[in-house]
Amino acid sequence: MTDPQSGPAIRAEGLTKSFGTRRALAGVDLEAAPGTVLGVLGPNGAGKTTTVRVLSTLLRPDGGRAWVAGHDVLADPEGVRRNLGLSGQYAAVDEKLTGRENLYLVGRLYNLGRHAARRRAGQLLGDFDLEEAADRPSRTYSGGMRRRLDLAGALVARPPVVVLDEPTTGLDPRGRADTWRAVRELVADGTTVLLTTQYLEEADQLADTIVVIESGGVVARGSAAELKARVGGERLSLTVPEPQARGAAAEVLSSLGRHRPDLDHRTGRLTVATDHGAQSLEYALGCLRLAQIEVRDVALAPPTLDDVFLSLTGGPVTAVGTGAGSGGR
Repeated sequence: MTDPQSGPAIRAEGLTKSFGTRRALAGVDLEAAPGTVLGVLGPNGAGKTTTVRVLSTLLRPDGGRAWVAGHDVLADPEGVRRNLGLSGQYAAVDEKLTGRENLYLVGRLYNLGRHAARRRAGQLLGDFDLEEAADRPSRTYSGGMRRRLDLAGALVARPPVVVLDEPTTGLDPRGRADTWRAVRELVADGTTVLLTTQYLEEADQLADTIVVIESGGVVARGSAAELKARVGGERLSLTVPEPQARGAAAEVLSSLGRHRPDLDHRTGRLTVATDHGAQSLEYALGCLRLAQIEVRDVALAPPTLDDVFLSLTGGPVTAVGTGAGSGGR
């Protein structure tokens, strides 16, 4: 085995963890190269947050080994903490302190000097669009503002590894965009990021490598493009505005392959996987025309991470994430 000191920034081998009779982790293996983003996806209860807690030394595994920035999480937890920034599912800020004071306090806890801690706090307040509220008690912040302040706190000491557990949950589109920008800037500076997320688009946008966890084990890993290639084919979708015609249209699309089309009853949108691309599109439109079925908004697109998720886990895309409480394990 490669020496962890000279190997990946994050490595986990065979992590196991049980809570009573429930097995949360059943041999999880992870690896993230320095200066990359590792995205961890999985339905509720898959084991994502348990993995994060083990890697951040908040939870002791029952079995397996893990290293963060070359430090063993069991043998050298202090070394891990010195090299790790963590933003958990819920914003961990002191409501009695202002935003500036929160960040200054974190800086001092990381042994930054007073001047350096103040300077770093001011920089991060600007980066996360919190300057106007910097000197207000954080109890007056909105949920999104608290989330951004918590993210800023994870970055105060410029750690080589940052773990973000659903970092954009509860953020508006602007806040999400700001967070994505911050993650990209971190990686550009050489930081390694482990990201769990309930937004498949987020993983698609940010992650160099994606690991899909199901029932406590890794069921797939690779880049977004590699995972999409595993699903294969393309997605043909079209809208049938007349409700009475949708059943017949579904039968036509069923003839394109081995899958039944998905139907959104609210919009009349039908989507089906096909391995024959434009030929399938031409055939389907010809059949629908002969049947005098009106169609709108026709599209042919490659598979998405939503398709990957459905294929690998068999669960609805809305289940992606860690949720609250024990369901996040």
